Amino acid sequence: MAVAALTTLSLEPWKPLTKKPLPAGLPREWYINHNRRLKAMRLAIALLDSGVYDTARAHNRAIRDTAERLGIHLPSDTTCRMVRALIRYGR
Repeated sequence: MAVAALTTLSLEPWKPLTKKPLPAGLPREWYINHNRRLKAMRLAIALLDSGVYDTARAHNRAIRDTAERLGIHLPSDTTCRMVRALIRYGR
C-alpha cells in the first residue's frame, strides 16, 4: 500500500518562502534583469491587488507610490514599463 506525503504551502503572504542562491558565473546583466523582473512582478501583483487592472491607470507615479508603500526601492522607468507589460499581458 502506497502512502502519499502531503505538504501544504503557507497561505500567509507575510511569510516568505525559503530562497535559493542564484547560479554563479552568469554575466552581470543576467542578475540585473533577474532582479528587475522580480521587482516588476511584486509591483504588478500589488497593483492588481489594489484594483489597478488597466495599464492606463498604472502610470509611473502610481507604480512608484506602490513601491514606497511596500518598502521597495523606487523603480526605474524600465521597471515601470515592465510592470505595465505584466499587467497588459496577464489578461
